Amino acid sequence: MTQTHQHTPRRGENGHHPDHDHGGRQEHSDGGQAEILDLDAEVLAEHTASITAWLPLKGEPRRIVDLGCGTGAGTFALLERFPDAHVTAVDASAGHLRLLREKACARGVEGRVRTVRADLDAAHWPDLGTPDLVWASASMHHMANPGHALRSVRELLAPGGLFAVVELAGFPRFLPVHAPENRPGLEERAHAATDGFHAEHVPHRGADWGPILIAAGFTVEDERTITINIEGERSEAIGRYAHGSLRRIRGAAAPALSPEDLAALDELLDTDSPNSLLRRADLAVRTERTVWAARRA
Repeated sequence: MTQTHQHTPRRGENGHHPDHDHGGRQEHSDGGQAEILDLDAEVLAEHTASITAWLPLKGEPRRIVDLGCGTGAGTFALLERFPDAHVTAVDASAGHLRLLREKACARGVEGRVRTVRADLDAAHWPDLGTPDLVWASASMHHMANPGHALRSVRELLAPGGLFAVVELAGFPRFLPVHAPENRPGLEERAHAATDGFHAEHVPHRGADWGPILIAAGFTVEDERTITINIEGERSEAIGRYAHGSLRRIRGAAAPALSPEDLAALDELLDTDSPNSLLRRADLAVRTERTVWAARRA
């Protein structure tokens, strides 16, 4: 079930996927990250649609820019929500953009999508047109200089245009708190073990983007958090989503985990193990995402 409610921002929450880098300086060309982005899009499609429906728009946008588009979760949600719109999808990864174009062709919307490969930390952005709406989902916290990126967005937008910033308020949790049976609480300890990685690589995770947007010259018109709690039986993709996500976290968490926790995590990730995540019937997706709707005056 997906619920929507007003949100008072919290700082420093456990947060962002170590490899959800799309749009900034890093390029991740491995298929594993693309798979995670695709699973994220599939499992959380309902919540993404609820955000696009909520946006306080003054009219139907015709020109949209999706910054840090990844493999296209936001792009296709926006194309579906606004059937007369054209989306310019921007990302640093050539591989992600290739997959996005393939999906656009398969869905018959290739004429409504333009892909642009760009480093959004660069001093000068390529020509992205004059959009009515700019969408940035799970990409702003990866910017080396968010202030520069926000000013660039403001210059880009048409007068009165809207900027939607969507960020993770908490990285998805999948296991019950008492799991696994031999190491209860393992998932929380694995997330805590990535704090050092996040502090170094994504220092803007958990930020309150409201004041940052205001400082960049935007008027923040509204803010909302989407609370997600999806039981595993609703989608077989949840097991694959949990497995892929925890597999990615393992790399950042391993140095700080005890040998016992690491062994238990590896057992969950072992697809041949009877205790594999893929065989558990008690998984769920629990997370929050916050959206800020900011207007260019």
